[in-house]
Amino acid sequence: QVQLVESGGKLVQAGGSLRLSCLASGRAFSIYALGWFRQAPGKEREFVAAISRSGGNTYYADSVNGRFTISRDNAKNTVYLQMNSLKPEDTAVYYCAADFNVDYNRYELTASVYDYWGQGTQVTVSS
Repeated sequence: QVQLVESGGKLVQAGGSLRLSCLASGRAFSIYALGWFRQAPGKEREFVAAISRSGGNTYYADSVNGRFTISRDNAKNTVYLQMNSLKPEDTAVYYCAADFNVDYNRYELTASVYDYWGQGTQVTVSS
């Protein structure tokens, strides 16, 4: 069992930056591949970024590639999402998720694969 708590979401102007954090407690953090997803009002939850257990492999949705960076600090039990050049279409509730994964270098893109989810943090980008 692992508990995830996101933080860092707030109102920001277009072109600005935010860093989201997700602190995990419970089982050993390093056994989980991690991901960030988001859900805008009236839309389905969508994949944003993922990172492997090792931290060496990452993957991004096309819509955020080059603007967002996912990273993890296993010593601090925390995964981050650095978001730059924010756009109004980035407005959503952002969720972190953890997937118990035996493969040290694998990440997951599909929400249904993830075992644990945080409660979400709201990001609002004004134009």
